[in-house]
Amino acid sequence: MRAAILDKAPGGLHVEEIPMPEPLAGEVLVRVSACGVCHTDLHVMKAEVAFPSPAVMGHEISGTVAAHGPGVSAPPIGARVVSAFIMPCGFCPACGSGRDDLCDSFFAMNRLKGTLYDGTSRLRRKDGSSIAMYSMAGLAEYAVVPATDVFPLADGLPLEESSVLGCAIFTAYGAVRHGADLRGGERIAVVAAGGVGINIIQIASAFGASQIIAVDVREDKLEAARRLGATHVVDATKVDATARVRELTDGKGVDIAFEVLGLPQTFTQALEMIRDGGRMVAVGIAPGKTTAPVEITRLVRRELRIIGSYGARTRTDMPEIIRLAAQGIFRPETMVTQRFSLDEADAGYKALARGEIVGRAIVVP
Repeated sequence: MRAAILDKAPGGLHVEEIPMPEPLAGEVLVRVSACGVCHTDLHVMKAEVAFPSPAVMGHEISGTVAAHGPGVSAPPIGARVVSAFIMPCGFCPACGSGRDDLCDSFFAMNRLKGTLYDGTSRLRRKDGSSIAMYSMAGLAEYAVVPATDVFPLADGLPLEESSVLGCAIFTAYGAVRHGADLRGGERIAVVAAGGVGINIIQIASAFGASQIIAVDVREDKLEAARRLGATHVVDATKVDATARVRELTDGKGVDIAFEVLGLPQTFTQALEMIRDGGRMVAVGIAPGKTTAPVEITRLVRRELRIIGSYGARTRTDMPEIIRLAAQGIFRPETMVTQRFSLDEADAGYKALARGEIVGRAIVVP
């Protein structure tokens, strides 16, 4: 099969023919229809987040079931499926308690070593040397995925565009449903209206937020945010964003601010936007061990809460995400704005790095 390979970081992607992977016990081989282009991959490609190389990136996919490993019989061969970037092992203490988002095996083996849960990668070069897998390594024609992370796609949902259910929407759902525990009538601000941010807006609107303020530095992203449910937009290049958010909320601040960029200045800015007793949900991944200053006394006296949110809970939340998408509560096709072939994958990530992609781009092998 063909795969887009990162030989070393920092670096770009090149397409290479490698042997077809085979699923082992408890795994499924998926013929990839599309893979989302995400900033988290870009962090690895820029050497801002450590990961083994060579590697195949790509962590949100849609496709069709091509083969089953031993012990797996569903979904059936040919079924249309989607997979989330957090691939739960199903056996660790976190998974046993329903916290797939904290799966010990996923973080210790996949995110640190680039392997699946027997300690080996399914990907090899023709010379037999191993290639690390970032999640299921979706920037390829085929991907091996643990059966715990393969979900039938509802009829009526587009196959290629639905790849974004597995990270852009999955991450946003986790932030709104679990991180923020958003209640109807609450006011929110979303700092950075990119691929995840605009989905936080869509989902918060569906969950009954009474005021949704999108903050960004690009007019096209703010326009997309308004189209997908933002009640107000703030261009941070033209005004003091924190002051404007407070002005829009009668001087009190929002109940919840979501920070979706992972920069110290936006982290602090989001914290300053919340009211007394409010919550700031940090969603954006930052390079390395980046830190942000926090005003300790205000945090204590005003009883503020800072909540980290990495993703949703795969086995329980992905079926719900698919159901909500099928009902039109949010639609994946509304956010896919660009498509790249596998040969163009590197160009897609370069465009993402330049800030040229509004919403989400996908790679179609």
